[in-house]
Amino acid sequence: MSLTRKAALITGAGRGIGRGCALELARQGADLVLNDLYCFEGAESLVEEVKGLGRQALPVRADVSKRQEVERMLAMTVSRLDVWI
Repeated sequence: MSLTRKAALITGAGRGIGRGCALELARQGADLVLNDLYCFEGAESLVEEVKGLGRQALPVRADVSKRQEVERMLAMTVSRLDVWI
């Protein structure tokens, strides 16, 4: 499956399963928004790996249990999609 010209938001992207999913989506052609609250440094370091795969990535620290932070994260995502797509 090709995800070229698609974007994905990955929560928990700084480590473990989230990180693995993010890398696979990038390999398949997706640009990514990388969210993590507790391992944000991991999400930030993942940006370079994603760029190395030829894709775009935006790290965003947000607590997905808080509506205001989710709304901020989604607003940031939508503003970047205009540039990516």
